[in-house]
Amino acid sequence: MEVYQAMGDQLYGTALRMMKRPEEAEDVVQECFVRLFEKARTIEGGNLAGWLHRVTVNLCLDRIKAKANRTEELPTDFHGQEHRRDESSRLDLARAVSRLPERARLVFLLHDLEGYKHREVGRMLGISEGTSKSQLFRAREMLRGWLSHSSEVPA
Repeated sequence: MEVYQAMGDQLYGTALRMMKRPEEAEDVVQECFVRLFEKARTIEGGNLAGWLHRVTVNLCLDRIKAKANRTEELPTDFHGQEHRRDESSRLDLARAVSRLPERARLVFLLHDLEGYKHREVGRMLGISEGTSKSQLFRAREMLRGWLSHSSEVPA
């Protein structure tokens, strides 16, 4: 219970940024703590917070990959993104990130927010290190554009 109180909100935040839907983020955090309960005796006295974080990220990635396999391949071409004008909306970073194409969003979150290296991001997402770098560049460019023109909201 103490571990949940100490880490639950942080893990939920990570899961929500990756999954975008609160109910999916809750499921991921719950599954993460089930895994902790199942493996508590085998986890060495190392970094429990790091272990929980890694499990959370991996569970999110597994769910995203499974969802992509059920529907369609993750987008890789961002040139055709459509935008709509909405003069009354101001776009904050969290909203902008949530609207990035899925792969660009995941690379941005894993690299810039979670601190993984491009090599690790590539391995997690099944892409090359170079693709991770180009996806991050694209995500940052899209975010800069949207945030500098707050009336330009992604569709």
